[in-house]
Amino acid sequence: MKKILAILIILIFSSCADGKRRYEAESLQVFDTVTKIIAYSNNKSEFTELSEFVFDILNEYHKLYDIYHDYHGINNVKTINDNAGISPVKVDKKIIDLLLFSKKAYTQTQGKCNIALGSVLKIWHNYREDGINDPQNAKLPDLESLRKAASHTDINKLIIDEKNSTVYLADPEMSLDVGAVAKGFAAQRVVKEIASRKYTSVLISVGGNVCATGAKPGDNLWNIGIENPDNDGKDEMPTLQLKDKSVVTSGIYQRYYTVNGKQYHHIIDPETLMPSAYFKSVTVVSDDSGLADALSTAVMCMPYEQGKELIDSISGTEAVWILPDLNMLYSDNLEQYLKK
Repeated sequence: MKKILAILIILIFSSCADGKRRYEAESLQVFDTVTKIIAYSNNKSEFTELSEFVFDILNEYHKLYDIYHDYHGINNVKTINDNAGISPVKVDKKIIDLLLFSKKAYTQTQGKCNIALGSVLKIWHNYREDGINDPQNAKLPDLESLRKAASHTDINKLIIDEKNSTVYLADPEMSLDVGAVAKGFAAQRVVKEIASRKYTSVLISVGGNVCATGAKPGDNLWNIGIENPDNDGKDEMPTLQLKDKSVVTSGIYQRYYTVNGKQYHHIIDPETLMPSAYFKSVTVVSDDSGLADALSTAVMCMPYEQGKELIDSISGTEAVWILPDLNMLYSDNLEQYLKK
């Protein structure tokens, strides 16, 4: 596998009782976001081997799950979309696994996490890009075009043939958008690979999808801060302490554009076809990063009571809701993870 270049490695000269040191590596080349690895290793060479291993795996998933770009010799999610209504596409098992997981997540989230919403999300994506590039002429998509696109979002028309490893979109106007699950799903697969190689004390963040493998040396917990949605430093946000867990946040403050003084973010409610309006962010703690990714998106599009009922029904899963006024609500057992 070709090694990813442009890895920034930072050595922090802090030793632990067992002689290990903390190292960091960062890349901007996977999933179009900042990916960071923090690990305690015996030496720089050992850490470099780990970081290259992780970035190589993530780069493979990035290409397979990409909906915007073609790659020579690779059938990816874009290839599936390009062949909607035409023919089944033979794909890598990593895509089959993601799509099967996504179908399950669709049912589990009562349709709020729907990777078949691509036709709707594509419209919002185009308007957002135009609005960012030309703020003076930023516009909203008309509801009629969104409703027309929504008529092509039936996930049951996503036909997966596991035996032949093919995927077919039975509706020619349908398209997949795996943005709500891809980073978390890929990060969880990386965690499994790390564990199989006996690496411990590793923290990975893929665009805010954070996975902890083990704890810090001495069984010290990792500290994961919840971001202030207003990014103004005025309100102190909680810090989570954990090990062998994943933390994923969905929020309104990273991808958005402004129309007539109002911000419109990228998390679209499948029911209203408009940006979700309940919360500024939702953070989910789970044993599985893919599940946390799907849930954080889905719960952003649910009233608190409905979202809390869903979170509380899943063992080992907790959540933090940040309201528009920055007040916070917690699931039943979230406080066990809060830093005192």
